[in-house]
Amino acid sequence: MRGVGQVEFLGSFPESPPETGLPEVAFAGRSNVGKSSALNTLLSRKQLARVSHTPGRTQLVNLFRVEGAGEERGRDVVFADLPGYGFAKVPEAVRAAWKPMIEGYLGDREALKLVVVLVDVRRDPQEMDGGLLFALTEAGIPSLVVATKVDKLSKQQAQKQLAALRREFRLPPDQPIGFSSVTKAGREDVWARIDAAIAPEG
Repeated sequence: MRGVGQVEFLGSFPESPPETGLPEVAFAGRSNVGKSSALNTLLSRKQLARVSHTPGRTQLVNLFRVEGAGEERGRDVVFADLPGYGFAKVPEAVRAAWKPMIEGYLGDREALKLVVVLVDVRRDPQEMDGGLLFALTEAGIPSLVVATKVDKLSKQQAQKQLAALRREFRLPPDQPIGFSSVTKAGREDVWARIDAAIAPEG
């Protein structure tokens, strides 16, 4: 199984975080999609990203520096954990501040190489997810759709849901990637896409 080097928490930022000089990969999704668990699984850590049964715990842009994340573990990358959107159990004023925060980050980062959009494989395609994907396409920002919690469905049910998401969001044949923080399904596939996104150009 793919390993990663040291992971360093760089901080939480309410607005545009400082530039790091490294390629960045952002993780976005609804507040109950299992984003923190997915990050912990990708980084082989148990509690790096906070896992909570209360959606909406991530209320700032959290940055993590991952050492040796390139194809041959020779390149560092920064993971950006973005606030979850949707029906998080937080005050309205806080929720209202998330949208400009996320949009400000996504539209302002020259180092941003990929946005991993996490969706729950058990749910029908959501308008908010589709809106984010459309906005990323319009902005020319590469995206990767990852469908979490595939372990909660049978293989046949999961394939049916993945196909429905592919049709609704007009995704390429290799998306969405089915992912499970329990079985680690999809972990290597997601890393392969991250490797390709952060590879030096030319």
